[in-house]
Amino acid sequence: MPRTAAPPLTSPIPRVADSDRRRTSASVVLRSVLEHGPVARSTIARLTGLSPASVTDYCARFAELGLIRESAELRRSRGVGRPHLPVDLDDSRFVVGGVHVAVPHTTVALLDLRGRVVARREVKHERTEPAVVLARAADGLAALLAGTPGSRSLGVGFAAGGWVDRDSGTVVEHPLLGWREVPVREVLGAHTGLPVHVDGHARALVNAERLFGGARGSRSVLHLFAGNVVDAAFATNDEVHHGPRSQAGAIAHLPVPGGTENCDCGRVGCLQAELSERTLCRRAREAGIVDGVNPMHVVGAAAAGDPVAVRLLLERSRRVGRAVGLLLDVLNPERVVVTEIGIMYREDCLTALREEVEAGRAATVSPSGFPDSVLAVAGGSVALDVLYRDPLGASPEAI
Repeated sequence: MPRTAAPPLTSPIPRVADSDRRRTSASVVLRSVLEHGPVARSTIARLTGLSPASVTDYCARFAELGLIRESAELRRSRGVGRPHLPVDLDDSRFVVGGVHVAVPHTTVALLDLRGRVVARREVKHERTEPAVVLARAADGLAALLAGTPGSRSLGVGFAAGGWVDRDSGTVVEHPLLGWREVPVREVLGAHTGLPVHVDGHARALVNAERLFGGARGSRSVLHLFAGNVVDAAFATNDEVHHGPRSQAGAIAHLPVPGGTENCDCGRVGCLQAELSERTLCRRAREAGIVDGVNPMHVVGAAAAGDPVAVRLLLERSRRVGRAVGLLLDVLNPERVVVTEIGIMYREDCLTALREEVEAGRAATVSPSGFPDSVLAVAGGSVALDVLYRDPLGASPEAI
């Protein structure tokens, strides 16, 4: 009986591994340019552990794609040796679109490759049906692109609160908007003709902080978002945890001891019901401080010296601090970033929040690095994270 032939030595597995390795290497090279540019190729090789030849090859490809360029200034390494031309990001050609859907409005924006907001606008929700909101967001992006001649979009990032499934590009559930199983990637892609990347806003902001903010270089980062929606995200070893169908970070219905607010789920004292900006504004209206639903009006009243507005903001920051303390105990991250309106604009609120955290960990907690553009950055960072993870896969439509 003839012997069975041995399988060929070349199998699909090494090719997949090689592809992953090339994508990872390309990612670390471009992120080194982002973090250290203008930077010499030899320095990139030293920082990344890649060979000088590999770094040169990746940089040549990035230059062809228009992602980097050589600096005009010759430099010498420590003042000696042959001068070199360092490379830096080329932030003059490409942008990404950003869409963040909040409860009262949608923020649309354009961001450059450094995560800086080039243009943005808010589109108030006259109606909240998904088709209407997404069509108006696409129109808003088109208007922004028309107003920035010379810029080409690599794609669109979409972020929202609630349950957002990154892999399917779907908002599975957003109770405050009444959205269920909304195929955002498909709908927004059909409107814009561009690649669309979708994620939850807390995870988007973790990536923004790691790429462009104060958490750059941290081995593990927790982000807590306290707006109308309250949720969290956790990243370790440069990976954000998503969980099955991206359900990780759903903390809205954690019970708050002593909580008194009725929640839409039928219980009393859920974290989101206690901390949401809707609750803050309602309490401010009851106190006669404001007559609307904009939490910035509460911040403005506090800045004008209203003691009740100050008290409401401090109380909310303390509640957020207690939530941070619980999550610190569970996850033990190296850094904590909190997006909460009080601590982003008032030092006394940040102090109040940190006082609720274990003394030895308080200094690890900081406010968002994007206080004036957090929603715009959230949307755009979904697309920028994809770019920096796979820069050689940048949209051929744009390039």
